[in-house]
Amino acid sequence: MTAVIDEPTTRKVRGWAAPPRPVWEEAPTRAGLAGKGIVLVLACLAVVFPLWIVIVTSLSTRRTIDEAGGLVMVPEDITFIAYQELLSGGQVTRAALVSIGVTLVGTLFSMTVSVLCAYGLSRTDSLGHRWILMTLLATMFFSAGLIPTYLLVQTLGLTDSYLALILPSAISVFNILVLRGFFMNISQELVDSARIDGAGDFRILWQIVMPLSRAVIAVITLFYAVGYWSAWFNASLYLNDQNMLPLQNVMIQLVQKQEAPVGLGQAIRTGQLSGLAVQMAVMVMALLPVAVLSPFVQKHFKKGMLTGAVKG
Repeated sequence: MTAVIDEPTTRKVRGWAAPPRPVWEEAPTRAGLAGKGIVLVLACLAVVFPLWIVIVTSLSTRRTIDEAGGLVMVPEDITFIAYQELLSGGQVTRAALVSIGVTLVGTLFSMTVSVLCAYGLSRTDSLGHRWILMTLLATMFFSAGLIPTYLLVQTLGLTDSYLALILPSAISVFNILVLRGFFMNISQELVDSARIDGAGDFRILWQIVMPLSRAVIAVITLFYAVGYWSAWFNASLYLNDQNMLPLQNVMIQLVQKQEAPVGLGQAIRTGQLSGLAVQMAVMVMALLPVAVLSPFVQKHFKKGMLTGAVKG
């Protein structure tokens, strides 16, 4: 007698269709489900609780912070004076504008070069394809070092220039390889049919390849944007003018209590502001763009990263 194995069926869990479970997989027990729930709740608390403390402290008055002895966990006497002072046109406002500008321009430049390079390398019949690919791979394992890089930037006259925050770290070979792997998965028949219709490489890239690669492009764009927004080392190395520093460097100065931003020192000394509230407010400002953008790109992570990393 031949055993009949039922096909996996779709399960209904609280009104939504759960993925089908293979016939050989046992149903989860109540203890297992409870354990998973507890672990997820603890993991969420480990992430959310520190953020909650930072936000509440940034919104607290000096009296509340003094009574709590530092960081505040329970909100009381909520005030936005720290944010009002930071955004009133002083050094923090200028640093935030610098970070926004560098992030926008740098991300656009990096994505343009990365997409063009990845598309060229995805065409195996392109000129010098193998040699260029091997050269890029070599840079992932060998680098000139910090001192030669600094001397190169200085020789090019990029010190005390915003270009020094973009060009030295503009390209990531890893991101190019992920884009290349995704581009190589696109059906060659689509590209060939476009060539038969008279389309050139730039038109194929713009009208066929990029629309089919929205997932990986969104993920790589987020990687570049977060990298530029969070970068601080290049600014500390190549910028001597305090007025040109991005937000991350100003935040480091505040956290280390090296120097209060222009316009805030007097407010802190007179007791109008708590230095700790200012520090937390700057942290919130630095985290806010990433926290807002990440959920919109999260759905593309699995498709963009896994598909782009399989082939190549």
